[in-house]
Amino acid sequence: MPPAQRLPSIHDLSAFEAAARLGGFAPAAEELCITPSAVSHRIRQLEARLGEHLFDRSSTGVRLSDAGQRYLLCVREAFDKLLLFQQGRQAQALRLHVGAPPTFARNLLIPRLPDFYRLWPDIEIEIDAEAPLPDHHARHDIDIRWGAGSFDDRVTLKLFDDEVVALAAPELARTMALQEPADLVRTELLRSPLLPWRPWFAAAGLPWPEPQRGPRFTTLGILLEAAATGLGVAACTRRIAARWVAAGQLQSLFGISTPAQHTYYLLHEREHGQRPEVAAFVEWVTQAMA
Repeated sequence: MPPAQRLPSIHDLSAFEAAARLGGFAPAAEELCITPSAVSHRIRQLEARLGEHLFDRSSTGVRLSDAGQRYLLCVREAFDKLLLFQQGRQAQALRLHVGAPPTFARNLLIPRLPDFYRLWPDIEIEIDAEAPLPDHHARHDIDIRWGAGSFDDRVTLKLFDDEVVALAAPELARTMALQEPADLVRTELLRSPLLPWRPWFAAAGLPWPEPQRGPRFTTLGILLEAAATGLGVAACTRRIAARWVAAGQLQSLFGISTPAQHTYYLLHEREHGQRPEVAAFVEWVTQAMA
């Protein structure tokens, strides 16, 4: 850019704007943490570049000239545009898209989000609740996946270990006299492709095959809702079922559990791990779920 077309220094513009807004060089100097003579020097540089006197100087102080008033409008408009651009970039940088299965989002994540916002009020989270069954998932900044830990090429962190228990509504357990595992032969076994029954059967000493009939549910939250109505007995993990158990809608049967072969994992692109909003969420959620 030719010398005559070069833009003024941002320091000169800041000195001019502060002096115009505050009504003098001394208060502008105090705000900018420089000397009044430095403010005066910067404004004289700006005037020399523009070929205009921006301030009328007198023994009682300075005031904006007509040219200064016109120029102030231009400077403030430019500063406002820069501020809006910066705020837009910050808002974009601090927006976090999280994909999560509905049961995890509803029962484990959302109840804890107020704690996250108390720590990170400037991070805006958008949650995309999606069923965990499709082979092809959309990728988000962070994804929560249900499985055994083998997903794709992203960084993968296990959120917690869990154990599978048999669960039933208290009224069903009473009316069906469910005293020992073999009593389940008299009940409807609720099924889900996400959690098979056979590992729990083995822990209970039951040489039974995987059930081939009975209501089948593709989300664990709906599975537990069905069990809470008394429709049958469900096999599910303690952490997922905790809300229903705490509310007295379900109870664990027989005191038998087995380690869950599947649980929830957090995934993110390796290069995104240094983004402040991603790093903050990863640190928080891993601690919150520990």
